[in-house]
Amino acid sequence: MADYFIGLMSGTSLDGVDGVLTTADDSDFRVLQHTYLPFSQVLRTELLALNQSGADELHRAALAANQLTRLYAQTAHQLLQQSGLEPSHVAAIGAHGQTVRHQPGAFDGIGYTLQLNNPALLAELTGIDVVADFRSRDVAAGGQGAPLVPAFHQALFGAQGRGQALTVLNLGGIANLSVLGQQSVLGFDCGPGNALMDAWCRLHTGQAFDLDGRWAASGQVHTSLLQSLLSEPFFQQAPPKSSGRDLFHDNWLGRHLNLFPDLAPADVQATLAELTATACAADALRQAPNCRDMIVCGGGALNLYLMQRLQHHLTGWQVTGSDRYGLPPQQVEAAAFAWLARKSIRRETGSLQSVTGARGARVLGAIYPA
Repeated sequence: MADYFIGLMSGTSLDGVDGVLTTADDSDFRVLQHTYLPFSQVLRTELLALNQSGADELHRAALAANQLTRLYAQTAHQLLQQSGLEPSHVAAIGAHGQTVRHQPGAFDGIGYTLQLNNPALLAELTGIDVVADFRSRDVAAGGQGAPLVPAFHQALFGAQGRGQALTVLNLGGIANLSVLGQQSVLGFDCGPGNALMDAWCRLHTGQAFDLDGRWAASGQVHTSLLQSLLSEPFFQQAPPKSSGRDLFHDNWLGRHLNLFPDLAPADVQATLAELTATACAADALRQAPNCRDMIVCGGGALNLYLMQRLQHHLTGWQVTGSDRYGLPPQQVEAAAFAWLARKSIRRETGSLQSVTGARGARVLGAIYPA
């Protein structure tokens, strides 16, 4: 018998919440409904500020988590309304939370990962069991705690490769790559996805993102700035590896821009797009040299200019959006957390040792009964 699960995802791009209603059994997984609710400017600003140390941050983080959770609940209720289902029909909600710090293995050999969320409140507001805090168990087991989507990519797209290597690139705020069809699944963060581009676009145009990459396409790549950005040691680090705004934040970009004053804003945007395309393509070529197919998901898959730059760097490859494979790009991550919630409820492992470097696969997530 199929079960219904809701997946909720608010990513590093800090734009809003994607929610999906899914149905699954042991042989099939389908998205039935998708909805999206944007962040208010107040919430977005506070979540961005909480990525850095600040005054009274424990208090502010708790209140921001409550505000975010209310938006999660609205998203879940909207999905139920669209589908005509009652809360009792849904087995669980998988709610990733908003990552504000990610430091696996740092400081004391264990480190930590922190996603703002209030899953107890979400269970109260929806009347549905909630699964949350997916990363912490993997970090406790010595892993990176991220990315968590490669196992889902394998389940969803693995058969597409038909025994051949296949890559799946998730272009959220941070970009991560899954390599399927080899002896073991690989997965790791490549570096910035949309986060730096979106922040630069918002600063100079007032727009939340660069529609179709048109602004970037109007500029020229500044080769010296690009090389300076690519000198960041993370890009040469071997997997397993993960990152976030802890490293790739506005001040990181500002330090590099200080070396090249008076650049035209459009040229910086073009260079940031090239940074994402170059880093992701280099990782794909390095980790999947025999591959010729890349499936792209996440908001960056809608950036036509960025997709063109990826195709340029991956000569002979076929670079296509995930919609061609049955799931629109903006639904994939939320669907992954519905899938992981099902794994948690069934006490099945959801992580891959080959991806995170943990001591073994683990059952992920904490369950908050309704």
